[in-house]
Amino acid sequence: MLNNFRSSFQKILMYPSAIAGVLVILFLVGVSVYTVITIPYSKAINMWRGGEEVWYQNPKFASPAWINYFSKQKYAESFAVSTTEAEIQTTTTSNDRGVSTIEMIYEFDYLADIYPQELILYFKSSFKEKQPFISIELITPDERTIRIANFALTGKDVTYRFSQDEKLRTKLRTKDLIPALFSLPETEQPLKGTYKLIITGSTFETDSTIDAEFVFHGQVFGWAGTDHARRDLMLPLLWGVPVALAFGLLAAIGTSVLTMIIAAVGTWYGGWVDELIQRITEINLVLPFFALLIMIGTFYSRSIVVILGATIILSIFTGGILGYRAVFLQVKQSMYIEAAKAYGASNMRIIFKYLIPRMIPLLIPGLVQSVPAFVFLEASLAVIGLGDPVLPTWGKIIQDASANGALYKGYYYWVLEPASLLIVTGLAFAILGFALDRIFNPKLREA
Repeated sequence: MLNNFRSSFQKILMYPSAIAGVLVILFLVGVSVYTVITIPYSKAINMWRGGEEVWYQNPKFASPAWINYFSKQKYAESFAVSTTEAEIQTTTTSNDRGVSTIEMIYEFDYLADIYPQELILYFKSSFKEKQPFISIELITPDERTIRIANFALTGKDVTYRFSQDEKLRTKLRTKDLIPALFSLPETEQPLKGTYKLIITGSTFETDSTIDAEFVFHGQVFGWAGTDHARRDLMLPLLWGVPVALAFGLLAAIGTSVLTMIIAAVGTWYGGWVDELIQRITEINLVLPFFALLIMIGTFYSRSIVVILGATIILSIFTGGILGYRAVFLQVKQSMYIEAAKAYGASNMRIIFKYLIPRMIPLLIPGLVQSVPAFVFLEASLAVIGLGDPVLPTWGKIIQDASANGALYKGYYYWVLEPASLLIVTGLAFAILGFALDRIFNPKLREA
C-alpha cells in the first residue's frame, strides 16, 4: 500500500499544474507558520482591536505603496520617526542654571505629485514646575524658512497637528495648510526636494527632558494599505492565511473521514443501522445548509470553533455517504472480506482494516477539492457579518470594506487584496485535486 501511494504521488510531477498548486500551498503553509510565530495570537488580536493608541502612525484609507509603480502620479509615502532613532539629529546644550536647549533636525525627501494628508508631532516631556518651550521651523528646498509654531508643553504628552494650527493658517493666508507648506508661493504645484524640520526645545530644570516623534501621513502606506481605523491591512492578510487553511483543512478532513466511516459502518451492519443513516442523510440533504449556519451565528455564537463544528456536522450526511455506500457494497462482497470473516476477524477490524483502506484513493482527491469550498464558506460568513468577531480574516476585510463604501470611494485595494488571496488559495487546491483525481481514479487516467 505504501509503495502504491509513493508511486502515485511521484506521478504528480507529470502534471505542471499540480506542481504549481503544491508550491502555492507550501508557500501558504510557510506564511502561516511565519505569521503565527512573528505575530502571536494575543498580539494580533490586541493590534486588530486597537484604536488610535496603536495605529496613530498610520493614515486613514491609504493605498499600498506599490501603486506608485503603476501610477503616473506619485503619491507621498507615510513614515514616522522619533528622537530615539538615528534619523533625527539631536544636539543638547546646557548652562549652570539648569537651562538646556535641545535642537532636533530631521531631513526628508518629498518627491510626490500629491500633497500629504497630515503632519503631526507628538511630544513627551518630563518636568516639575517649569514647562519646556518648543519652537518649530520648516526649511523648504528653495531655502525658505517657515516658522511653524512656538508654544509651551503644558502636559507630559502634547500633540501638535500642522493642519489644525489657526495661527499658522492666518500667517500663511491660506485655507489649506498642508498644500501651502509644500508649494512654491502663489502656485498650486508641489515643491519637490529635501525638506528640513527643525525643532528647538528649551528646558528650565536640570532633569527636564523632551522627546519628539514626527509622523508624516501620506496617501500610501506599506504593502497592503490601511483601512478606516488606520489599521495596517497586512495584519489581517497575513493572519487570514492560517485561519483559512486551518478552517478549510479541518472541515475537509473532518467531513470526509467521518462521512467515510459512517458509510462503512452502515454498509457493513446493514439493517436498521443502514436505514437510520440513509433517513438522516435524506433529511439533511433537504435542509438549507447556509441558512442553518446563519441561524447558528445569529442566535448562538459566531466563534470560529462553533461554526467549524456546525459545518462538519451538517456536511457529514450528504451525497458523499451515498457514493461511499455504493462502493462499500461492492467491496463487501469481495473474497478477501469473506476470508477475513472466516478466520474470525471482528466487525471493527473488517471496517477499519479492509473496507476503509480501499476508499482512501478516492478520499484524497475529494478531500483536497473540498478545501476551497470551506475556505469560501468561512469568508462568506464573515462578509455578511457572521464571522468570528475577534479574528482578523480575509472575509472580515471585505466586510469592513463593504460597510465603509470602499468600492464607491475608489479604495479598490481594500477588496481586491483579500479577494485575490481567496482565489489563489482556492485555485491551488482545485488544480491539485484535479491532478490527484486523475492519478487515483483509473477511469480518468485511462481517458
